[in-house]
Amino acid sequence: MDWPGPGPIDLALHDLPHASSTTEWWYLKAHVELADGRTASLFAAFFRVLKGRDAETGALQYAHSITWAISDTARQRYLTQSLVDRDAPRLGIEKLDRGEGSRDPRIRRAMREVCVRGRVPYPDRLFERTPFVATGRLELEFDDNRLCKSDDGDYVLRLRCPRQRIEVDLVLSPGKAAVRHGDDGVVKGTQGEDMFYYFVPRCGVSGSVAQDGVAVPVVGGSGWYDHEFGRHPEGEASADKGKRDDVAWNWCGLQLDDGTEVSAYRIVNLETGELLGERILLVDADGNRHDVAGTFEGRGVWHSARSFNEYPTHWALSAPAMGLDLQLDATFDDQEFVTVISKPAFWEGRVEITGTRAGRPVAGIGYVERSGFANVDDLEDFFGAVGRRVRQSVGDLCPREPSFVQARDLIASEAREAWMDGVDVDRFAKAMIHPVREITDRGGKSWRSYAALACCDIVGGDSRAFVQWLAMPELMHVGSLIVDDVQDRSEVRRGGPTAHQIYGEAHAINAGTACYFMGQKLLDAKQLSDADRLRIYDLYFEALRAGHAGQALDLEGFDDVLDDAVACGDGEGLERRILAIHRLKTAAPASALARMGAVAGGGTAAQIEGVGGFFEGLGLAFQIIDDVLNLRGFGRGLKSTGEDIMHGKVTLPVAKAFGRLAPERRAWLLAELRDKPQAPERIAACIAAIEECGALDACVEQANALVESAWQRFDPLVEDSFPKLILRAFGWYVLERHY
Repeated sequence: MDWPGPGPIDLALHDLPHASSTTEWWYLKAHVELADGRTASLFAAFFRVLKGRDAETGALQYAHSITWAISDTARQRYLTQSLVDRDAPRLGIEKLDRGEGSRDPRIRRAMREVCVRGRVPYPDRLFERTPFVATGRLELEFDDNRLCKSDDGDYVLRLRCPRQRIEVDLVLSPGKAAVRHGDDGVVKGTQGEDMFYYFVPRCGVSGSVAQDGVAVPVVGGSGWYDHEFGRHPEGEASADKGKRDDVAWNWCGLQLDDGTEVSAYRIVNLETGELLGERILLVDADGNRHDVAGTFEGRGVWHSARSFNEYPTHWALSAPAMGLDLQLDATFDDQEFVTVISKPAFWEGRVEITGTRAGRPVAGIGYVERSGFANVDDLEDFFGAVGRRVRQSVGDLCPREPSFVQARDLIASEAREAWMDGVDVDRFAKAMIHPVREITDRGGKSWRSYAALACCDIVGGDSRAFVQWLAMPELMHVGSLIVDDVQDRSEVRRGGPTAHQIYGEAHAINAGTACYFMGQKLLDAKQLSDADRLRIYDLYFEALRAGHAGQALDLEGFDDVLDDAVACGDGEGLERRILAIHRLKTAAPASALARMGAVAGGGTAAQIEGVGGFFEGLGLAFQIIDDVLNLRGFGRGLKSTGEDIMHGKVTLPVAKAFGRLAPERRAWLLAELRDKPQAPERIAACIAAIEECGALDACVEQANALVESAWQRFDPLVEDSFPKLILRAFGWYVLERHY
C-alpha cells in the first residue's frame, strides 16, 4: 500500500499519482480579489480513474476528466468547463450495459445513441489530446488545463476555456501543513471503497484571471488544496463498475477570518437512508486538527431552470464542543454545474459565512458541494419538476390574491395607472385570475413551456435569462383549453371539472381569452435586440393566429366530406383535413415557441427552422397519440375514455377506420357518431370497431414516423447536449405515453 504512514504527510511524495489507486483526484479552490475591484471564486478538479490494462503490455490504463468553474460574484455568473476522456463514449456504453445511469429507459436510449456515434453531450466535451500525468512529480496536463508543483512547493494552476474566453493562471502557496481528513485520513468513497483524503486548508494566491481576453491581476485572496485516492473493492476493475448510484453527499471547505478552517462532509445512501460517513474537522490558526461532533444541514430550496433539480442554498453548520455556529449563504443561487456524466448536475459554489466561534463573531468565505441528491431521474420526474416551476411562474405573474401593482400590470401598466380608478382588485381576481389558476394549478405536461427554454440552450444560448417565459406557453395553452372546453361541452379537464362548470361560460371564455394577453407581459426581454424582439413577437402572434384558425376549422367540422368518405371508403382527404387542424392547433404553436427560444439563444437561420420543424413534428405526433388515448383510455382519469365518440367527433383514428372498414360498418360508425352516443356499451362498440380494423395501430405508426423523420432533419443542425438529450427522449415519451 502506497498510502501515507503515521506522522506528517510528505507532500513531495503523496501529491504524486498513487499506483495502487483505481480512483484519484486533485482538487483546488480559490477566492480571489482582482485589481479592478471585483471578486471571484473558482474550483478545479482533475480526475484519474483506472479503466483496465493494455492487452499486450499489461500496463495500467486510466480514464481522465476535469471539471472547473468560476463564480463571478459581481455579475452573478457561473461559468463552467467539463472535459472527459476520449474513451468516454465506450465507457458510457459499458455503464449503460451494466444498468447504471438514469432510470429512465428513454434517456438511457438517447444517451446510448450519442455514445455509439463516439460523442458525449455538451456541456461535457472530449479531450482533444491524450492527458499527461507525470509519475516522478506532480504534473497534470489535460488539454490546455494544467496543474503542477513548483520546486519551492507551490501549486501552479492553469485553466483555459476558449469558448468562453477565460484564462486562469494562479499560484497557490501553502500557508499551513497538510491535514488528514476522516479517520486519520481514511474516508469512505462513493462506491464503498476506502479512500485516503488530505488537504491543505489555506494557501496564498497570486496570478491573474482573464475574461474576454483581458487579464486582471490577483491582488489578494486565499486558496485550498485537496487530494484523495483509493482502491475499488474489486481491485483493478474499473472504478465505474458497480457504482452505487444511490449515494449522495454534502461537503464544505470554509476559511474563517480568525485564521481557522472548517471542512465537513456527510455521505448517505439515498435508498436506505444509511449514513455512510460524516465528519466535521476544524483546523485552528496554528494548524492543529480538531475532530468534532456536530451537524451540517441545508436549508431553503432553490429550483434550477436547466436541470429542474432542487438544491439548498443556505446551510447551517454547528459543532457545540468547539462553540462553532455558522450560517452559510450562497453568494448567488445559480451555481449549478450541469454535466451529463454526473446525474446530470450538482451544485458547487461560493458561500458567505457568518456566525460565532467560542462566543466571538466570525465571518469568511467557503465552498459547498451537494451531489447525488437529484430529485429528477426520469422523464416523469423531469416534467413533473418543470410543471412545478411553470406553476410557480404562473403564480408569480397571476397570484390568486394580487396586490394593486400586480393587478395593474395585468390590466394596464405603470404609465396607465389611471385606468385602475374604480377597479375592485378582489373582484377582478375572482372573475379573471381564478378561472385560469383553476386549470393551471392542476398541473399539466408542461412540455410546451420547456420547449422555449430548451431550444434557447440547444443553439448555444443561456435560457436562464428567459426563465420568466415558462408561464407564457402554459398561459397560451390553458387559454385555448378553457375556451375549447366551452365550445366542446367538455366536462373534465386535467382530472377535474372544466372551468366553465365552476365559473360559468361567460367568465371562462373571457378568462381563457385573457390568457393570450397575460403571456405577452413576459416577452419584454431587455437583453434582446429590437430586431430579435420583433421576430419573437411575430412568432408569438403567428402561434395565436394558427391556433385560432385550427379551432375554427375544428368547430366547422367535416360534414361536407363525411358522406363521400364513407361511401368511397377513402379517408385520405379526411385525414389531411384532420391533420391540418392538429397542425394548426398544436404543432404550429409548439413550433413557434421553439423558434422563439432559438431566436433568443442566437441560433442560425437553419437552427431556428430546424428546432421549429422538430417541434412541429412532435406536436403533430402528440395530438395523434392524444386521439389514440381518447379511445384506448387515459391514465390518471384525466379525460373520459371515448369522450370524442360521445361528442360525435371525427378524429384521425375514425378517418383511418373509414378507409379500412367494410361499407356497412363504415355507414354504421358514421351513424353512431352523428347520434353522439352516451351509453357506455355503444361507445365501447365504436371503439372496438376502430381498434379491430387496425386504425389505432396505424395512427401510432404514423406518429412514430413523424417524430423520427423530424428528428433526423433536426439532429445534424446542433451539437449533442443535455437539453437535446432530453428532447430526443421526450420524442419517444410522447409516443409511449398513456396520459
